[in-house]
Amino acid sequence: MVRVDLPPPIPRVRSTGLWDQAEHLLLWVRTGSACVLVGNNPEFRLTSGQGVWIPAEAGNHWTIVTEPGTVAFPLLTHPSIAAEALSEPRRFVVPDGWQDWLIQNFNLMITPLASHGHSQDALADLLRRPGTHSPEPVRTGNTPPCTVDPPIMPKAGAAREVADELLRNPALDLTVAEWAERVLSSPRTLLRDFRADTGLSFEQWRLRCRLNAAVEYLAAGYGAGRVAARVGFATPNGFARAFKQQYGQTPHEFGRDLSVRPVASGLTHRAVAARQADDLMRIVRAETTPAVPDMLPAARTPSHTNNVHVLIWTYRGSGYLDIGDHRYEQERGVATWIPAGSEHTTGVRENSISLPLGNAGTGALQLTAPLRAQFSPAWDDYLLFCSISARTPVRPDDYDPGHILDLFADQVAAQRALSVPMPADPRARAAAMNYLRSIGTSGGSELDVPAGTHQAFREQTGMSFARWRYAARMRISRDLLAGGAKPSAVARRVGYAHLPTFSAAFTRFHGLSPRDYLAREFDRRGGHHPLESAGLDPHR
Repeated sequence: MVRVDLPPPIPRVRSTGLWDQAEHLLLWVRTGSACVLVGNNPEFRLTSGQGVWIPAEAGNHWTIVTEPGTVAFPLLTHPSIAAEALSEPRRFVVPDGWQDWLIQNFNLMITPLASHGHSQDALADLLRRPGTHSPEPVRTGNTPPCTVDPPIMPKAGAAREVADELLRNPALDLTVAEWAERVLSSPRTLLRDFRADTGLSFEQWRLRCRLNAAVEYLAAGYGAGRVAARVGFATPNGFARAFKQQYGQTPHEFGRDLSVRPVASGLTHRAVAARQADDLMRIVRAETTPAVPDMLPAARTPSHTNNVHVLIWTYRGSGYLDIGDHRYEQERGVATWIPAGSEHTTGVRENSISLPLGNAGTGALQLTAPLRAQFSPAWDDYLLFCSISARTPVRPDDYDPGHILDLFADQVAAQRALSVPMPADPRARAAAMNYLRSIGTSGGSELDVPAGTHQAFREQTGMSFARWRYAARMRISRDLLAGGAKPSAVARRVGYAHLPTFSAAFTRFHGLSPRDYLAREFDRRGGHHPLESAGLDPHR
């Protein structure tokens, strides 16, 4: 029996670097233990459920050391809260029930997911000085929420990366040259791509982004002075002039007369997040134990295209991947490779979290359609560790970004091995697993194996190696069809260049065509066709 439920051990991490960021650092240990040292500050030893906040101090070296089995999340908070933040490092304890809220904030920091319910504002409020309070949300009847259209997003890779980061943190005040260095581009290219893709100069686009964020802060009840700093304006007067020029009102007039741009009855998503942050701050000050957050808002990315394959994993709840007219459902534990070059949207539903696990270049992985695998809950900590290692400097010195590709391939092969007879001979079994890994990533290419391996297949599976490969392709094809893949996509996935050739092979093996197999599945499921339910033609 192939074991698919046991992850590798999480290794020890020793990560060092120069702290030259404008953002402040919040490090939280989900499980295990860690030691954090930044500059001349005291050393912090953290155990499961503890965190530390460290203010930005340019030029200081930082060191994070974790013991084996540790999952530690680094989160950055934007520099505009410097006037409100604690001036010294501070240890805090994360109460039970708040862990997923912090994981979702980490997710929103490293991906283009957008959600009004989680923001850098909430993390900032977590660190406010004792005695300060978030404003009460404004309530003005049952009218639609105050919104403004988001700025048009640039399509070019480097410009899009800058835009995504500014949407998450509009207060970042970097020059075009600094942005270019940060995203490995040139100032001239960034300026050209913003103008070509959005019709706005970079400065105009950033201003629009900041003013959009300001509207949401003001609608939640924050004062104009605090909003100006939070969205990146040097002075309240400069903010007021820009706001009035864009919206025809000063921020003060907007806050005083929300009937012009009313918010929905009750708390806005951002106000909910601020309230939750207030509760966390009270815990830091040991004042009270607040109620556990009762909801993680739904979130989705804008439509975009990656130049590498990206592996996403649903840690909690459910989500979806939309490519063209096909929706791929993402249930708990499902990991999916999103093919490079495919325009797509990903999203999570309420109380759900999806995280990126890593990337693969088109030379390392040949992929034209999403490829999926199921991971059991026993993998949760290890996959969280993979996500952190892939997107932050908190990773082992010898971290190999390509290991996630091998790990995923092993998981796919192990799951596929459960549906075909496997030889016991070690060499034959290795050949079988290599072939199962290759299906869907290299077209199921032929493998050259010695005569003894062929003999082992005949004796232990009752099939020649060639017949076994054919059986594996057909059984995997059946599973892909049952999961909602189109016959044409399945044909390509298992290595057939032409649909008629695949259909003939499928019919010989299963005794019915892919079309008839789908019809049988339709009847078995009580009239719910796996493709028609997604609004697709099941026979293409």
